Amino acid sequence: MRVGLTGGVASGKSTVANMLAELGAVVIDADALAREVVERGTPGLAAVVEEFGDELLTPEGDLDRPAMGRLVFGDESARKRLEAIVHPLVFERYAELEATAPEGALVVHDIPLLAESGRADGFDAVIVVDVPTETQVERMLEQRGWTLEDAESRIAAQATREQRLAVATHVIENTGTLDELRARVRAVHDELAVRA
Repeated sequence: MRVGLTGGVASGKSTVANMLAELGAVVIDADALAREVVERGTPGLAAVVEEFGDELLTPEGDLDRPAMGRLVFGDESARKRLEAIVHPLVFERYAELEATAPEGALVVHDIPLLAESGRADGFDAVIVVDVPTETQVERMLEQRGWTLEDAESRIAAQATREQRLAVATHVIENTGTLDELRARVRAVHDELAVRA
């Protein structure tokens, strides 16, 4: 069974992904793949440099991720150009990894921008980890040390809470304790595993 997992920045999506993996799901992480496809020496990095220039490289020849982030999160056109390079490469890797999953496995695609990509209907189920926007901001300021401006621009660059909830078949609300979150994750996992 192919499951999409998404949630806004600082929603706890990564924590939910880890819990699903502990329960036996095969989790494929879009962020990890997005880093992989632009590693030093890859065609993806070459395409990024061709599009944006080599000032986005570190002295060692790696992608300067903070510089790239500053560029694309403040400029929708730049973000779309970057996504046009990276997303097809990521989806190609997804297909390769999914093909190696065991028969009958619950394959969870951890995709932060699932609602934005328009690909939610390609999954058997979509789990949205949901928190109020105020909680996202609070977590970014307290746990990540971001500025209010950085937090608000990152949220503005993503789908709205309503847009994410519109693609959900399952919602995991994450404003309670870790034990409450774990119980909700287990309930959703067990329901999906029965259908797998």
